[in-house]
Amino acid sequence: MVRSEKKIFKNAKHKKKMNDAFEDRVFYTVINLMLVFAVIIIGIPLIYVVAASFSSPNAVISGKVLLWPVEFNLEGYKAVFQHKLIVRSYLNSLFYMVVGTFINVVLTLCAAYPLSRKDLPGGKGIMLLFTFTMIFTGGLIPTYLLVSNLHMLDTVWAIIIPNAISVYNMIVVCTFIKSNIPRELMEAAQVDGCGDFKFFTKFVIPLSKPVIAVITLYYAISYWNMYFHALIYLRNENLYPLQIVLKDILVSNKISANMVYDSELAAAKEGLSELLKYSLIIVSVVPVLIIYPFVQKYFVQGVMIGSIKG
Repeated sequence: MVRSEKKIFKNAKHKKKMNDAFEDRVFYTVINLMLVFAVIIIGIPLIYVVAASFSSPNAVISGKVLLWPVEFNLEGYKAVFQHKLIVRSYLNSLFYMVVGTFINVVLTLCAAYPLSRKDLPGGKGIMLLFTFTMIFTGGLIPTYLLVSNLHMLDTVWAIIIPNAISVYNMIVVCTFIKSNIPRELMEAAQVDGCGDFKFFTKFVIPLSKPVIAVITLYYAISYWNMYFHALIYLRNENLYPLQIVLKDILVSNKISANMVYDSELAAAKEGLSELLKYSLIIVSVVPVLIIYPFVQKYFVQGVMIGSIKG
């Protein structure tokens, strides 16, 4: 009798495992199909833009381009790099991204480390003030007046200084330091005569490389895609980031004759205008495509830290 009960129990357990395995297979199959569908939906337009950017103007206008370049040529890219405003705005965006990201990362680390220390006097109150700014802000007009009174209008600092630190990123870094750098390490370093600044530079920063990579990506992409602040604070075309010029071409359709220096290209201005749009889109996403693979392995970890303990 006991043996029969054991046999029945084993069969039931085996049947449950089989059912669980079947449900897992169904679940992963559905997820994989959804991912494939998402890749197709996202990938086809991107492939089309790439193919169109390497095709001839006539092929683009006539709709011959699908997923492969037709009448391969580089006229669109030549027009992009021959236009002074596009090249200038591209260099401006690189400057904003590099300098602005460096300032952001430095200030974020310098704010996050003291706030991660439980022995910081008034630390909770300071963190409350930081958090308060995430919910309540002065608004556009007071911010504009402040930037104007600081004489930063029509300067590169109007793009960098008002966005010098992200409170969300600071909280992510602060949480990372609390979770991954034990207090015992700091106490041992202090016994050996290590001060706060030396501990910060020699221990905290090297051990925080994953989260530094994540916030660097956040800040860099934010600066590269920055559009609104430049639209509000800048009037000098020589200071425009690439996104402003991209808007003029893609949305306002502002393509003048001075964008073309070759007579043959000037004759095909209508077709070139369409081709230029696709080429400029590809050129504008290159820096992000270059940066992302280097920090991708840290990306999920940083997102989870912020979502769980932020």
